[in-house]
Amino acid sequence: MDFELTDEQRLFRQTLREFADKEIVPVASEWERTGRYPAEIVRRLQELGLFGLNVPEEYGGLGADRVSYALAFEEIARAWLGAAGLFGPHSVACWLIARNGTHQQKERYLPKMATGELRSGIALTEPGAGTDLQGITTTATKDGDHYVVSGTKTWITNARVAGVLPVLVKTAKVESSQAGGHRGVVPRGQAKAHRGMSVLLVDTGSAGFTVGRDLPKLGYKGPETCELVLDQVRVPTANLLGGEEGHGLQQILNGLEIGRINIAARAVGVAQAAYEAALGYARDRRAFGQPISDFQAIQLKIADMATEIQAARLLTYWAAAKSDAGGGRLDMEAGMAKMYASEVAIKCALESMRIHGAYGYSAEFVVERLYRDAPLMAIGEGTNDIQRLVIARSLVSGSGRLGW
Repeated sequence: MDFELTDEQRLFRQTLREFADKEIVPVASEWERTGRYPAEIVRRLQELGLFGLNVPEEYGGLGADRVSYALAFEEIARAWLGAAGLFGPHSVACWLIARNGTHQQKERYLPKMATGELRSGIALTEPGAGTDLQGITTTATKDGDHYVVSGTKTWITNARVAGVLPVLVKTAKVESSQAGGHRGVVPRGQAKAHRGMSVLLVDTGSAGFTVGRDLPKLGYKGPETCELVLDQVRVPTANLLGGEEGHGLQQILNGLEIGRINIAARAVGVAQAAYEAALGYARDRRAFGQPISDFQAIQLKIADMATEIQAARLLTYWAAAKSDAGGGRLDMEAGMAKMYASEVAIKCALESMRIHGAYGYSAEFVVERLYRDAPLMAIGEGTNDIQRLVIARSLVSGSGRLGW
């Protein structure tokens, strides 16, 4: 058992940390406040190859191991969660195509996605279907060598800059005795419902594809999050992910496991930033003739924050390492990492605000932004209550177990 990063991973982390501290931290709060799109950061992410994290080397990507993947999102999110969102959903889309795509799909999309010339996200959620993915109503009807796609998607990050989007659709009607089903769990009685679901790679320049309004958000600013309307969009049958209908939900659920490692790592980064801000402030702020870091009440908060952050980090790296090792689904491991790390991020952001006192409530201090950003990780890639169900069902079924 080795809890150390490899030399390559340490160098990778150091490179990203220096980049983030030098080029993201100084501008993040101002750009977030003014709504300025971080185009310069996008270009630097392209130069660093981060859009190709999940693209195999044969297609021009980094082909990064999963721990390095987690390190990337931790370090960038530590500087600004919004910057991590610029390539977060894109990385999941790359993984979906690299893992499930036909040879032609990989050849067409992955080289440009690796450089960031072609950007992406994932289009799953609908106004009436978020956690309940089997409740989507976007349909794809076959018409010769095309599908005709109609429906609405929402909460789609990077929608305005994406050139291609994996879109979850229903390609066939399948009767079911129950409604429902959610990200990571297929309820009893729903075993057949997923067979009518597929993923189409939709070119966003297609006629009938419209990006609607940008959704107003509490935090996670920088990347846009939008509504999409697909009005009889014609998509070539060659763009059916994997070339065979009926595998869409399984493809997406597997992709969400990778996404949860991504979200867990982002949460660790946000929590780390909150801790660093609190520790620095506590050392500098004086009250009653001494630094407030000398007060036991503050020390207890700092100790708890540090311990829980390190536990979240180890849980995230463990899930990432298990993903690298292969051997099947990671429902339990990825769910644990995402659920725990996101709760730690929320707690640390609040504790950091308390240590800052009134200054923590000021937009002039970074902790105010962290406090707004942190809750997203408890929602994205499946809510934490869903993660608890995923974890419990893995344990009850015997597919997951504690220990080594």
